[in-house]
Amino acid sequence: MSVQARLHATVPALLPSSQAGPPELSGLPGRRLLVQRSDDEVVARPLDDGYAARPGAEIRFPAPWPRRRGTWEVSPDASLAVFAGVHAVRAVEPSGATRWEVRHGCWYGACREMHESYDEYAEDRNHRYPDGGSVGFSADGALVWAHVRGPLPEGELTPDAVDEWLVIDALDGRVLARADARAAAAGSDHVPHPADPRRMGLGIGEGQDGAPLRLGSWDGERLDVTYVEGDLCLLGVSPSGERLMTVSHEQDTLSVRDSDGHPLEGLEWDAESVIPPHPDAPSDDPEETPACWDWAGGFVDETTLVVSTVESDDEWGEVRHWLLDTTGTHGLRRITYPAQPSGQPTALGNGAWATPSESGDALRVWALEPVQ
Repeated sequence: MSVQARLHATVPALLPSSQAGPPELSGLPGRRLLVQRSDDEVVARPLDDGYAARPGAEIRFPAPWPRRRGTWEVSPDASLAVFAGVHAVRAVEPSGATRWEVRHGCWYGACREMHESYDEYAEDRNHRYPDGGSVGFSADGALVWAHVRGPLPEGELTPDAVDEWLVIDALDGRVLARADARAAAAGSDHVPHPADPRRMGLGIGEGQDGAPLRLGSWDGERLDVTYVEGDLCLLGVSPSGERLMTVSHEQDTLSVRDSDGHPLEGLEWDAESVIPPHPDAPSDDPEETPACWDWAGGFVDETTLVVSTVESDDEWGEVRHWLLDTTGTHGLRRITYPAQPSGQPTALGNGAWATPSESGDALRVWALEPVQ
């Protein structure tokens, strides 16, 4: 069974694809931002409910180091950009002024120095491809959550701690809380709770070693961390914040879980048994042409997921995106587009999802019903 996608909007990129990474949509409905990063800057543009640019100029944040040396995030009101680098987390205002900086251990595994500036290792070949962490803003923009390589200048949490998870005051850079992430990351990604600014999800990639999932809760005094069992990639949180979408590290199992990370009965899907064979594959034997879930997608609405099988489909030709109804009414349905989609889908949580254009010069927003 298939379902037809309707093009709702085309959102042009802010920077040429030859000079920048892909454009991204961030924020919640009513507070959308189009953001894009080059080596020199991050550019943000507020969008209205129709994904058109709001009146006013683009907002530009000068970058403190090249984009291959870390990740970044823009605050919900586009007043601040935070860069997670090799040696520090730095908050930058549109003027280029540094609002605050939190230094930490070096993400290059063999380096034990506490660097004071990017210039110390900018030309060092050994620091060219470091591991890295990430940052994420709370839904209200008041907090920055940061996954860093320890220790901080103030000292170690424990002798066994490698990576740390920090809660930082976005206004002044005060570290409000620290916790042992119990991981040794190659990279990570923050997924904010859409309804509760005190909660955050952290997906950690350890390469072939695993994918730890952490759920944090900050009550203003104490940081509580739930260390979810198993190796899981966190892809999204439902609009209510009550459900999580995860894919196993092996990419064979997709599941919906409660807000504490516990699997929900009947909401787990095995790739081998659920995903139909690719129509252009040479054999219908799933052992010869195995399908897998991508580490991509999320909640289109409270009960509907957008997922994809691009990674395993690409070998055979046309890639496939799917809608998965978690109520059991429709099951897994292939999405049919007016033209073949490019890349993997990103859920927007308001009945819509986005895909990149083939050239990388735009994002296309799709819907089945009118977007709220």
